Amino acid sequence: MSHDRIVIIGNGISGITAARHIRKRSDVPITVIGNESEHFFSRTALMYVYMGHLRYRDIKPYEDGFWPANRIELKHGTVARIDTVLKCVQLADGYTLPYDKLIIATGSASNTFGWPGQDLPGVQGLYSLQDVEAMEGNTAGIQRAVIVGGGLIGVEMAEMLRTRNIAVTFLVREDTFWGGVLPEEEAGLITRHMKEHGVLLNFNTELEEVLAGPDGRVRAVRTKSGEEIACGFVGLSVGVHPNIAWLKDSPAVKTDKGVLVNAYLETNVQDVYAIGDCVEFQQHPDPQRKNIEQVWYTGRLMGETLACTVTGERTAYAPGIWFNSAKFFDIEYQTYGRVPNRAQDGEAAHYWEHPNGRSALHLVWNAESRVLHGVNTFGFRLRHEVFDRWLREKATVDHVVEQLHEAAFDPEFFTRMEPAVRASFTIGKHMTA
Repeated sequence: MSHDRIVIIGNGISGITAARHIRKRSDVPITVIGNESEHFFSRTALMYVYMGHLRYRDIKPYEDGFWPANRIELKHGTVARIDTVLKCVQLADGYTLPYDKLIIATGSASNTFGWPGQDLPGVQGLYSLQDVEAMEGNTAGIQRAVIVGGGLIGVEMAEMLRTRNIAVTFLVREDTFWGGVLPEEEAGLITRHMKEHGVLLNFNTELEEVLAGPDGRVRAVRTKSGEEIACGFVGLSVGVHPNIAWLKDSPAVKTDKGVLVNAYLETNVQDVYAIGDCVEFQQHPDPQRKNIEQVWYTGRLMGETLACTVTGERTAYAPGIWFNSAKFFDIEYQTYGRVPNRAQDGEAAHYWEHPNGRSALHLVWNAESRVLHGVNTFGFRLRHEVFDRWLREKATVDHVVEQLHEAAFDPEFFTRMEPAVRASFTIGKHMTA
C-alpha cells in the first residue's frame, strides 16, 4: 500500500474530502486534478463573491500552502480519458498520469432541455466558478432578467440579481414554488417572501424559446402560452445532472445517468471508484432515497467513507438521516428526516407559522405510533445532532415538541419560537382528538 498512487479527478467537496482523509490515514502519493480552479473553494459561497460580500480568495477554506504542506499535489487540467488497462489518466493537453487507485469526483453540470436560443449570449446556468464569472459580464448594465425553474439555484440567482436592482421574473412550471419538494404551506411562505424582495413569480409557466436581439444577445423569452417577456439575461435553474459526458471516451467505466457504483462506492472496474454528485447507486443503501443525491453533505460523507476503503479498511457508505439546509433570501431553511410535499397515507402532520410570516415549522409523524418522520423549519435554527438523534431513536412527536427547547440553536437574544410551537401543537391535538 505504501507505493500506491491515488489520483482524484475533481477538486470539489467530495474529491478534496477524500484527499484530506486519505492523507490522515496514509502517506501514499495523492494527486488531485481540477479543471474549474487551481484550488478548492466553497461552492455554496460563490454567490457572495458576485454580491460583493466576499472576494474569491475569501471562499478558499485552506491557504494555498496547505496542499504542499500535506503532500497533496494539485494538477490544473482537463481529463480527456481513462485507460483502465494501462491504469493511467490522459489529460486534454497530452499529459499522462499513472494511478494505482482512481477516484472520479467530477460533480454536476447544469441541465438544459434543448430550448431554441438557449446558447445565446446572456443565457446561462449557475454552478461553476466560470458561471459566476460569466454572470458578471452577462448582467452588466441590464435592467431585467428571467429565471427558468423554481429550485434553490434559482433562488440564489434571484438574490444575486436583486442586489444589483435587476428586475427578476421566475418562470415556474408547477403551481407552487419548489412544489416537488415543499408542502403547500411552506411554498406559500417562500413565495410571499420572494415577492417582498421584488421577485415576480409566474406559476404554471414554461419556456418555449429564447429570442435574440439585433446584437445577437438575448432580448426576451417566449413562454408556451405565447407571452413575450423582455430581458437582458436568462438564468437556467432547472436542476443539474452528473458531470460524466467526458467519460464517453472511457467506455470501460459503466455509467447510466451517473457513474454506477455499489454500496462501497466501487465502479465495475477494479481500483476505480466514484463519489459525490456524479455518482449513481445501483441500489441506494437507504431504499427510501434516490440513487442520485446531489447535496453538499452527501458528497463530503462519500469522500470520508471512501478514504477508509482505499487505505485498506473497506467501508460501506452509510448516509444516515437525511438533512438539508438552504437560504431563501433572509429566511433560513432546514429539513431533517422526511417531509413529503403531499400528505402520505398513515401519516399525520402539524404546521405552525409565526404571525410575521417569516418563521414556520412543519412536523410529520406516523399517525398510529406517533413516531416522528421529519421536520421542516423556516426562519429559526434547530440543532442537527439533536434531531438526528431523535430520528434515529424513533422519538415520538409528543416527545419532540415537549423537548423542542433542547434543539434550539438561535442566539441568546433571539426570539424563542418553541413556546409558540408547543402551544399550537397542543391546541391542534385537542381539536383533532
